[in-house]
Amino acid sequence: MRYVCGFALFMMLLVFGVALGAEPIVLHPDNPHYFLWRGRPTVLITSGEHYGAVLNADFDYIRYLDALAKDGLNHSRTFSGTYREIPSSFGITDNPLAPKPLRYVCPWARSDQPGYFDGGNRFDLKKWNPEYFARLHDFMRAAQKRGIVVEFNLFCPFYNDDLWAADPMNVRNNVNDIGDCGREEVYALKHADLTQVQLEFVRKVVSELREYDNLYYEVCNEPYFGGVTEAWQWKIADTIAETEKSLGVKHLISMNIANGRAKVEKLHPDVKILNFHYCVPPDTVAMNYHWNVVIGENETGFRGKDDILYRTEGWDFILAGGALYNNLDYSFTPTHPDGTFLDYKSPGGGSPSLRQQLAILKRFVEELPFLKMAPDTDTVQGVDPKFTTTCLSKKGEVYAVYIHVPLPNKPKNLAEHLRKDTKVAIKMNLPKGQLEIRWLDTKTGNWVASESQKHEGGTLSLTSPVFDDDIALRIDVK
Repeated sequence: MRYVCGFALFMMLLVFGVALGAEPIVLHPDNPHYFLWRGRPTVLITSGEHYGAVLNADFDYIRYLDALAKDGLNHSRTFSGTYREIPSSFGITDNPLAPKPLRYVCPWARSDQPGYFDGGNRFDLKKWNPEYFARLHDFMRAAQKRGIVVEFNLFCPFYNDDLWAADPMNVRNNVNDIGDCGREEVYALKHADLTQVQLEFVRKVVSELREYDNLYYEVCNEPYFGGVTEAWQWKIADTIAETEKSLGVKHLISMNIANGRAKVEKLHPDVKILNFHYCVPPDTVAMNYHWNVVIGENETGFRGKDDILYRTEGWDFILAGGALYNNLDYSFTPTHPDGTFLDYKSPGGGSPSLRQQLAILKRFVEELPFLKMAPDTDTVQGVDPKFTTTCLSKKGEVYAVYIHVPLPNKPKNLAEHLRKDTKVAIKMNLPKGQLEIRWLDTKTGNWVASESQKHEGGTLSLTSPVFDDDIALRIDVK
């Protein structure tokens, strides 16, 4: 029934002026460290499901997208279906990427021959699955209507043999005698027939998704695992660009660079987003800022369950100059697509409260003239006690500072690091002028203190209001 309503939804989009065929999200021409989308400077901030929204038939993506939109979040990362997981993968409770038997919605059609990994017929890598593309279009339209940009991740390496055993490209799971190799040779240009299947898939989805404005492509999730070669990644990027050129469209392309940090030495000319995972601290932004492209953290987790871990990480990354942040949110599952599941044992966090807190970050940044701002490492001269600070500024005009308790990457006892009912004294080197000073509660979104004072220039000492664990500061110079 949902697919039957596709035309009606299309007409609604036309009415609201968000028609298919609108200009896709791009780098902002005035500051390519940020996005331009629907005529506005944009940052992408979210806490999203574990990537199975399209490929898992049991996942209600309408309820999921509604949950993101309700909080004002504007991004979702989605795996294409060329990779899937199994229930035991990574200890994730009710994993959206691990569909139940016969509930895997794959890009390739099932054949008439039995023998797939967890039941049902094997796949035919020469035939497309109409159900998959109908579901993909419906998901994209629903996200588009709600103002949510989709990262469509094309491929993912196979972290272990169990994952390769479940994949349609494995020779045991298709009728085409393709994929008779080890998992570390799948994305290495070593098998022409396997590579051809992958390139045909890229051409197909790029053609299918050509009209969506709320889309960018990522070549491969975590290609630094599982034998993925640089030559193969560049081949995929080339194929995206070449196919789009023939179609007269152009979407942004992302590459996932590293877990943590890495300095990019060579960049594909069509790649405009550098995405990293688990960026604590966010020093990878400064390492790669000279490329003048968007730098994102499109996955984090594995640090614990508490909101503060991912709230502080998001604020630090965005105020360090990043333009994209996605927490891996395990409160979204097929049985809880609205993100209300809290009794999970998964290796990370996510909750309704965290999503609301990240929406506060998004609003804070959107109210700044962030296109004119840049990472600032010398305005803040010291904080007492020694809290962590991150600053984004347009010197002489506006300063945004985030202050939080120092946190290790994976705290063994988080409570030891938290500070309730605390204050900090912060020293800043500020210009002469009338200073409008405001302090933001990062948990409620309320401005909790403000003052106006004349400053003659040079070092200024400010004392924060009382806060728990973290607080944000905005200073405007008049």
